[in-house]
Amino acid sequence: MESQTNHKQQFGKLFIVATPIGNLQDMTFRAVETLKVVDVIAAEDTRTSRKLLDYYNITTKMMPCHDHNESKAGKQIMGLLEEGKDVALISDAGTPLINDPGYHVVHMLREAGFDVVTIPGACSPIAALAASGLPTDTFTYLGFLPRKGKARTEICEIIQFSKHTQVFLESPKRVLKTLQALQALPQMGSRPCCVGRELTKMHEEFISGSIDSVVQHFEEHAGRGEMVVMIGAGESVEVDDAYILNMLQSRAAADTSVSASYLAKQIAKELGVTRSRVYGLLHGHENDKDNQA
Repeated sequence: MESQTNHKQQFGKLFIVATPIGNLQDMTFRAVETLKVVDVIAAEDTRTSRKLLDYYNITTKMMPCHDHNESKAGKQIMGLLEEGKDVALISDAGTPLINDPGYHVVHMLREAGFDVVTIPGACSPIAALAASGLPTDTFTYLGFLPRKGKARTEICEIIQFSKHTQVFLESPKRVLKTLQALQALPQMGSRPCCVGRELTKMHEEFISGSIDSVVQHFEEHAGRGEMVVMIGAGESVEVDDAYILNMLQSRAAADTSVSASYLAKQIAKELGVTRSRVYGLLHGHENDKDNQA
């Protein structure tokens, strides 16, 4: 009887391959070799990836794997691995899964016990952060911010009270509006800010200074190209009880399944206050409601 280990060794592997974010020469030797030797490349957009493959004379067959077909593509990839074939996953630019498709595929394959290998390379948030001059020992990556509504307000508040660098992506059309929303919050205009645009390309640029000065820059110069926005930590902002209670009520109303203990822990972490203070306010508010009943 064939052992389970030997059977597994016959399966193929999924390779997560980072590709350039602008400059086509930012491919590692290992990435190029991997794309040449795998059996299939799963690409976010096969037309976009064709330019990269042609540049490196890579003739490997491609299949689409994007937001709209990821579940189906994942099953197809699993079938290929079961046949012993190797598959590479790439996005249009940068590291797959970082604001790009692929999470559901990787999660599915990991759950099923398949090998997933990472081939590291370009990643715009990390590239921008490294050159920003802002603290890099601790940071939070937020992806693209919500465009409107309560979710956007809450994420702006998280940035406001954060004790470390916050990193997010923004489109050139929305960058000024986003920075102005942050600028309008108490004590935020003086916070350190850096915006990296057109990274690795001919017109790469970093705009650094306070949020006030970066807002002024984009008021005078239209935003162009893909952007990474980084906000440094400011001086401690005093958080009063009314603000904490308002946040508690808002979060509790938004998700009634979350326990009071978990809610207090999360808000305390975001605002940089003690959990006991937050929980005490929540407990007091619940007692007030009971007494009014």
